[in-house]
Amino acid sequence: MKRSSGGRLCATAAVSALSLALVTGCGGDGSKDSGDTSGKGAAKPAAKALSAAELQKRIIARGEVPGYEVGSVKGGIPAESEVKADDAKCDPLLHTLTGIAPGDPAANTSRMATEQKKKDPTDAPTSLDDMADGKFEDAIKQSMDLDVTVVTLASYDGDGAERALKSVSDAVKACASGFSGEQDGEKGKFTKVAEEKSAGTGEESVAFTATNDAGDDGVMPLHAEVVRHGSVLAIHTTVNIGAGMAKKPYAVPAAVVKAQAAKLK
Repeated sequence: MKRSSGGRLCATAAVSALSLALVTGCGGDGSKDSGDTSGKGAAKPAAKALSAAELQKRIIARGEVPGYEVGSVKGGIPAESEVKADDAKCDPLLHTLTGIAPGDPAANTSRMATEQKKKDPTDAPTSLDDMADGKFEDAIKQSMDLDVTVVTLASYDGDGAERALKSVSDAVKACASGFSGEQDGEKGKFTKVAEEKSAGTGEESVAFTATNDAGDDGVMPLHAEVVRHGSVLAIHTTVNIGAGMAKKPYAVPAAVVKAQAAKLK
């Protein structure tokens, strides 16, 4: 029986930050640079933002994260004006999940890190069209069981990075019971938001999981971690559609967070 390309399209959608965040099922895509801030140990009040060119030198690049292919963000980043939560206090979360820098960054840039899994040499190629239904579904889940992380660097003047990070941290608490929003007319809903333990890099950070209501496809957890390095925020947003479909836990990869932190020292 001829199979639909829906599974393949879903796998492709996994690399877009918007499918990470807002659109249900195999909906649209997008990803963007993002920034955050929070403010306990204020970096220099008169901090000067890095330029876009300086950020591009400091963001992770190909060959710098073992086990991951690093490249440009597929699908691009949506405009901030296109992404809004129904409750404005939750905007920082939705912006972070779609790669948009919260607050007022002076510059930003982004990359995508895609997990590269080694293929078992004993695996024989099999046509999806010839598989029984159960095996077909298993094959689709396995093909999409990889972490895809959008990394955004955003720089701010003064205490902008701290204030942006704080807006995300405050929103994690204020929007814990969930929130709804839309991107360019596409509506979506998160049923809950929960703080997570961060990788412990940078001067301060916040990590959280937002659970997306994917309708008939169940729920899909999306993970994010925002780290402040002086006047720069490093935003990491991770999706693993295969793990989500199989109800397997996953998280923002520590290897990606630490590799990015190393370039900002």
